[in-house]
Amino acid sequence: MLTVQIICVGKLKEIYLKEAMQEYIKRLSKYCKLDMVELPDEKIPEKLNEHLSYEIKAKECESILRHIKKDSHIIALDLTGKQFSSEEFSSEIEKIAMTSSQITFIVGGSLGLTKELLASCHQKICFSKMTFPHQLIRVFLLEQLFRAFKIAKGETYHR
Repeated sequence: MLTVQIICVGKLKEIYLKEAMQEYIKRLSKYCKLDMVELPDEKIPEKLNEHLSYEIKAKECESILRHIKKDSHIIALDLTGKQFSSEEFSSEIEKIAMTSSQITFIVGGSLGLTKELLASCHQKICFSKMTFPHQLIRVFLLEQLFRAFKIAKGETYHR
């Protein structure tokens, strides 16, 4: 069974998002082994400059790197990434699963990910050119993973 690891910076505080996340984790258990890793985010000062922003991202990215399992196919969620339809995303997951037993998705903190971490990833994907809170994106990711597995299995899912 495919292992899907999701590494997120920041903890969910909103109960409704936690409940949505738990529901999709439960649904996904039929299709994959899911490993959700929530890492603490760094405090962002009111007076933020480019250097300080990079230092914060670098600390968060170091923490992310420590949790990535060896031989995993790494996908970062990033605004510069490729956009997929749900069907294309499903096909992409199936294609990756043929060569790797583990996929790791990375959801950065509010400042994003460092260029170095992004360059080390196998792929970058983008759900939308719009900006969403990083807490909400993890629910979107879980839903799209569930939809991808349903599509791959030929099971019905509302369109």
